Parts: sequence; structure tokens; C-alpha cells
Amino acid sequence: MFNNGMQGSIPMQPTPVNPLQKHFRQPKIYIRLPSGGKYWPAGSIEMPENGELPVYPMTAKDELVLKTPDALMNGESTTQMMKSCVPNIKDASVCPSIDLDAILVAIRIATYGETMTVKGTIPNTEIERDYDINLVELLDRLQQNQYPETFKIGEFTFSMRPTAYKTFTDLSLLRFEEERKLRQINDNTKMNDKDKLKVFNESFQKLTQLTLQTVVSHVTSVQYLNEDPVTDPNHITEFFENVDSELFEKLQKYIEELKVAFSIPEFDAVASQEEIEAGAPETYKVPVMFDQSNFFARR
Repeated sequence: MFNNGMQGSIPMQPTPVNPLQKHFRQPKIYIRLPSGGKYWPAGSIEMPENGELPVYPMTAKDELVLKTPDALMNGESTTQMMKSCVPNIKDASVCPSIDLDAILVAIRIATYGETMTVKGTIPNTEIERDYDINLVELLDRLQQNQYPETFKIGEFTFSMRPTAYKTFTDLSLLRFEEERKLRQINDNTKMNDKDKLKVFNESFQKLTQLTLQTVVSHVTSVQYLNEDPVTDPNHITEFFENVDSELFEKLQKYIEELKVAFSIPEFDAVASQEEIEAGAPETYKVPVMFDQSNFFARR
């Protein structure tokens, strides 16, 4: 007698629906990415037809992840939190730099509300003051950013792209390690000057290479006049290693200008009469410095 494979089998039980599901978090706001999803690799994000991504508030787990030092250093906590709060993002590590601030500000609004208080010292004084930032206005400004696709220097045309979040964090970590090593060498009284100089030169070469990698990470192709554009990353790297320093410095300066243009903008503040009497100007710019300790904290 043949066994048809059905005898003794246990029917699959359907997973019971959680009766608390109706109380799960819901999207608080919807955002349009400055990139429009353009620089995200295939499969890394699901773009709705209307281009608006739902943003959920953080969970208690998300807040705990943001307090893990190692995960903060390598960016893992940020990518986990982004995927949790913006489920359309499937791979947050490839998030283009121009989208990052807009996403983080949107998550902050969804979790803690539309305003945020930051501290700052008034120029020409030692007075510390609290400033309330309207995050909705800030998000509107960030969403209007548009990334330039090309940059020309003489006969060369460079196709540009924003750096992916993982590339940025990896390069930043490497730079941090080399700079930390240089500080340790400088403070090491037991190491002789010859050994110090050797290690210093090695670190300097690595930092120089990191600067080159940072620039190359923004370039997708190099074209001279009407010749075919070169897209091979190795060829582009070799080009920058051997090109006139003036051309490299112009491109590096342009990338720094882009970084400033796409950073959180300063906002205008007006001094009180008392602050003016203490030496403050009537109006001044307040830099907005966000970090994990104040940006994703209730207070």
C-alpha cells in the first residue's frame, strides 16, 4: 500500500490576528525626497506613484538602537531606524546624501512634533539661548534641493552623483581612525621622532587617499570634449591620481560647495535689547547643529 504523503500530516494553523493591531503606529506625515528616488539603486526603495513616502514615528526599539555607541559610529543605528520609520526604504545604507537630512527631519517631526529646541551662544557674548526651530519649514526647504548632474572644468565634463550614506560613513570612519592615530602618536612620549615621522607619513598618505576617494565617490563619468565618457571607477581614480592638481582642487572645492548647499541651513535670529546691550548684533545667523544626542531625544 502506497503512502500518499497525507497520512499523519498536521494541517497548518492560520496565524491569529493580533487584536491590538488596530493600535499599531500609523504614518504621521508624507514626504517627497529631494532626489525623487533617482539615485537609489534598483530594489533599494519602493516609490509610490505620487512620489510621497509615508513616515511613521519611532518605536521604543528604534530609540534604544540610537543609544548604541558602536551602531552610531558605523551608521547601523541610523539605517535601522530609517527602515523602521519609512518602510518603503528597503536598503537605507545606499540612501543618497541629499535625501538623508530630509528623511531624518521627517522622522523627527513624526515622532516628537513640528518644533525642536536647540541651544546656542549669541555672537560677541557669552549668553546661551534656546531657539525653537520650525521643522516643517526646514523640511520644505530641504525638499526643494536639486542636485546638479554635471560640472564642467575647461574641456572636461564630470557627471556627478550624491554620495551614498554607507560610502560617507565608511570614509568618515577611516578618516576618524587615522586622525585618532595621529593624535595618539603626537601624545606618545615613549616613541622616538624617527618612528613618529614614519607613522605620520603613512597616515598622511592614507588621509590623502581618502580625500581622493571622497571626490571620486561623487563622479560617475569623465568626458573630454566630444570623446566617449569614461565610466570605469578604476580609470576615473587613476585619472585623478595623475591629473593636474588645479583641476582636482577645483572639483574638490565644488563638492565642498555642494555639501554646504545641501546642509541644514542657518536661520535668522533677532537679539533682544538686553542682548544688544551685552554686545550682540541686532540680527545674526544661528547654525543648526544636529547630532544624535539632541535630534532624536524628547528633550
